[in-house]
Amino acid sequence: MKSYAARRAALLKQMHAKGGGVAVIPTAPEVARNRDSDYPYRHDSYFYYLSGFAEPEAVIVLVAGKTDQSILFCREKNLEREIWDGYRYGPEAARETFGFDAAYPIAALDAEIPKLLADASALFCALGNSPKLDAQLQSWLQSVRMQARAGVVAPSTMHDVNVLLDEMRLFKDAEEVAIMQRAASISSAAHRRAMQMAKPGLREYHLEAELLHEFRRNGSQFPAYGSIVATGANACVLHYRAGDTELKDGDLVLIDAGCELDSYASDITRTFPANGKFSGPQKALYEVVLAAQQAAIEVTRPGKRFIDGHDAAVRALAQGMLDTGLLDKNKVGSLDDVIEKGVYRQFYMHRTGHWLGMDVHDVGDYREAAVLADGERQWRTLQPGMVLTIEPGIYVRPEPGVPEQFWNIGIRIEDDALVTDDGCALLTHEAPKTVADIEALMKE
Repeated sequence: MKSYAARRAALLKQMHAKGGGVAVIPTAPEVARNRDSDYPYRHDSYFYYLSGFAEPEAVIVLVAGKTDQSILFCREKNLEREIWDGYRYGPEAARETFGFDAAYPIAALDAEIPKLLADASALFCALGNSPKLDAQLQSWLQSVRMQARAGVVAPSTMHDVNVLLDEMRLFKDAEEVAIMQRAASISSAAHRRAMQMAKPGLREYHLEAELLHEFRRNGSQFPAYGSIVATGANACVLHYRAGDTELKDGDLVLIDAGCELDSYASDITRTFPANGKFSGPQKALYEVVLAAQQAAIEVTRPGKRFIDGHDAAVRALAQGMLDTGLLDKNKVGSLDDVIEKGVYRQFYMHRTGHWLGMDVHDVGDYREAAVLADGERQWRTLQPGMVLTIEPGIYVRPEPGVPEQFWNIGIRIEDDALVTDDGCALLTHEAPKTVADIEALMKE
C-alpha cells in the first residue's frame, strides 16, 4: 500500500500549498441494470488511485491541517450480506490493510464530515460531477454554518480536487507502467488470436468472443471499453460495436479492443483481411496508414508537443491520399493545400491519440495552463512517464468522385506509447501490424 499512501501524501502537500482544507473523494455507486441485477461493479478511478480499495459505498476524506489525516469511510462487516455478496473488510480491517489513519462506517458520514469541515479553510471535491455528492456537500456545509453563533466557520473556498489529481495521474510510476505493459501484452495476444481464428463465414461476434476469452484467461478483470469488431463497410463507422455481420472473402476486419488489468487500460487497433491476404487497394491504403503512424511515433518524445504526432500523421496521410489517387491532385491541389483546407478530413476525421491510464481516455490537460498573447494555450509538451495512444486511420465511404476500388475500406492502426527519456516505447509491440507479419500469422 506504499504507493497509495504516497499519492495521498502528495495530494495533501498540494492542498497545503493552497492553504489547507478538507478533501472529499467518493467511489463510484453501484448501478442497477434491471430489476434484481446490477451492472458489474467498477470503482471510481480517482478514489482507487488514492486507496487501492475496491468496495462500493466508500469515501476518502483527507485533512490538510495542523495534523494531516487520511480517513476512510466504508461498509461495516455484515456476515449475512457476505454470504450473498462476498467478503467485506469493515472499517477496522480496511484502516489497517490500506494504511489509513482512521476509518468509520459509511453510515457515520453525515455525522463526521461536518466536524471535519468546521473551521477548515477550503473544501476540495469534484465540482459538478455528481448530483448526489453536490447535495451531500450542501447539507454538510449547512450543518457547519448553523454553528456560526458558536464561532464555527465553514470553508469559504472550494477547489476542484480532480484538477490536482489529473496532473498526478498523467505521469505513471514504475508500478503503473508494469501493469500497463502486462495489460498491453494480454491485449496483444488477444489480437493475435483473433487474426488466427478469422476466416470468411464467421461473424463479428465470433471474433469478439475470442478477444474476451483471451482477456479473461490471462487475468484481466474487464474489457477496458466496448470492443469494436467491424468488417467491411462497418469499419468506416468509428465507434461501431461488434455485431452479427458476416466476414466475407475480400473484406477487411478492423478490431479496436483492449483489456483492463488491475484498474489500468490498454487500447489497441489492428486491421487485417478476413481471408488472410490484402488486396492491392487494401494494401496501398494500409501502407499509407502504417507510414503515418511511424511518422507520429518518431516525434513522440520529450520536448515535442502533444499535437506534433497528429501533425506528422496528417502530413503522411495526406501525401498518401494524393499518391494513391484517393484524392485527385487536379481537384484538391498540392499537399499544403490539402492540409490547410482540411480536405483530408473526408477520410480522416479524428485526432491521432489520447492519454491512456486508469481510464481508456485518461485524464490530463492537452494544453498548457498559461495563455499566450493571442489568447490561445500552447499544446502540452511531452515528458517521460506520460502514456498516450498513436492511432491514425483512413475511412472511405462510397461517394461520387471517390475511386471505387477504395470504397468501404476502413483502416486504423493503434499502439500505446510510453514517453521515455529519449523517445517512446510501444507497450503494444507484440501485436503484429506490418502486411508481411499479419499475412504470415494468418497463414499459420
